Amino acid sequence: MQIESTGNGVIAWCEPLAQHLTPAQFQADYWQQRNAVIGQSKGRYTTSFVEYNQQQWVLRHYWRGGLIEKLSRDAYIYTGMQRTRAIAELALLEKLHAEGLPVPRPIAANVERFGIWYRADLLIELIDGAKDLVAYLSTQTMTNEQWQQLGQLIATFHNRGVYHADLNAKNILFAKGEFYLIDFDRGEIKTPASAWQQANLARLLRSFNKEKTKLASLNFCSEHWQALLKGYQANINN
Repeated sequence: MQIESTGNGVIAWCEPLAQHLTPAQFQADYWQQRNAVIGQSKGRYTTSFVEYNQQQWVLRHYWRGGLIEKLSRDAYIYTGMQRTRAIAELALLEKLHAEGLPVPRPIAANVERFGIWYRADLLIELIDGAKDLVAYLSTQTMTNEQWQQLGQLIATFHNRGVYHADLNAKNILFAKGEFYLIDFDRGEIKTPASAWQQANLARLLRSFNKEKTKLASLNFCSEHWQALLKGYQANINN
């Protein structure tokens, strides 16, 4: 990762093509004005998919959640550049991607300071043809072998000590028979331990059950979860 100062903060990049980006290019309006938005993902907030020099990227702004959102939608207290959400996530993605773990290729991050606060944005690779598991399972099914494959993958991350702060069905992508984990905001490398690993799994199960209550036709059931656990237990280091 390389970092360069801007007028109000920094831009960090891992992808050489991104080294000349400006803060304006971390705004969705910039890409819309150039007809370079090729898609969007709409949840609580909109994430844009953009195209730049024949590369396709995901542009994500960091938004607040929970009760504090009522006080500030996207401003965070600045406690050091390396501890900003965007730089920390970019650094973690760079490490995981270099180690061959299935995560999006990191592109760049933008941090803009104002007083004791900052706002931030992240660019990552758009994985071709990927759907999150909620979108995929709403129309398709996965075999027990694929559920086991997913469990094995989660165990691989846990064996490495990768703590995903928000492991849920929408943060798992499926593309061309392969799974990817995304959204490592607040993620970190920790000493492997059963307590946080099991809490991660419990969070994932809650998310599947929550999505099932919203969409009864979602192709998920207890048999699928047991298959996932079988794959996980076969691969986890005890």
